[in-house]
Amino acid sequence: MKTGLISRIQRYSTRDGPGIRSTVFMQQCNLRCQWCANPETIRPGNNVFWYKERCRQCGTCVQASHGAITLAAPGEGVNIDRKRCGNLPEMAPLCPYDAYERVGQQMSSQALAERLLRDKAFYDASQGGVTFSGGEPALQADFVIETAGLLRAEGVHVCLDTAGHLRWEKLRPLIEAVDLVSYDVKAFDADLHLSCTGVDNRQILANAKAIAALGKPILARMVIVPTRNDRPEDIRRRLDFIRSLGSAVRQVDILEYHIYGIGKYQKLGMPYLLNDIPACSREMTEQIKRYAEEIGLKTTLGG
Repeated sequence: MKTGLISRIQRYSTRDGPGIRSTVFMQQCNLRCQWCANPETIRPGNNVFWYKERCRQCGTCVQASHGAITLAAPGEGVNIDRKRCGNLPEMAPLCPYDAYERVGQQMSSQALAERLLRDKAFYDASQGGVTFSGGEPALQADFVIETAGLLRAEGVHVCLDTAGHLRWEKLRPLIEAVDLVSYDVKAFDADLHLSCTGVDNRQILANAKAIAALGKPILARMVIVPTRNDRPEDIRRRLDFIRSLGSAVRQVDILEYHIYGIGKYQKLGMPYLLNDIPACSREMTEQIKRYAEEIGLKTTLGG
């Protein structure tokens, strides 16, 4: 049995595909989206949340850190030099106040499938299933393929949520192993995509065409981020591209940028780059939805 690195499992989700679903957030990503709401899934390991509000400045972690953690001012917890603190994950079991929390756990495909099958009654009743998200689940393709096979053998619908940034010969076996592909179209212009995500999108767009050519059902998703990827012309080109994929596209979800992940950046000691951008207006997303429907795309706001 294969093993994979899982960030967390979200049960009873209604936003990651049809019906009631369990969403498996996989660890590691090969994009660096400025608006990422799950920064804890970016790196493959050694991610640790630190909760300032739980810290009592007892000094346990300071003594164990070899100088990488120091006490801050009274009431301010500790200062963590994450570059120096190679044993930061070890602080989680040491802290008597649970101020540290390790992110990610290794699981076998069998163990994960067994856990997910506990909610099969909910999947069946709602025509739901399991969604593999991230991070980028395609970076752990063998594990996802094996787990998906175990789930589908029990009649569970499986969806893959991917940004599609890898070679087609690597992605295709994973596409063939699932029932539905949730595909992120973050920008159409290659330079704009590069500035927003750290990678260009030539492979991503080519893979979308290849998935459609296989006849695999696609749920296209577009997050709209003010001042980043909200240029009207680029939005129209994204939607026109999605329409060009033909009948494989079952639906387009227009998603408004949100700031729910900011607290995670603070807990990880990471800077958040979009503090000053405005909220995405409903008027804008309604306009986008109208255009999508005018060109024949079934469209929802918010998934």
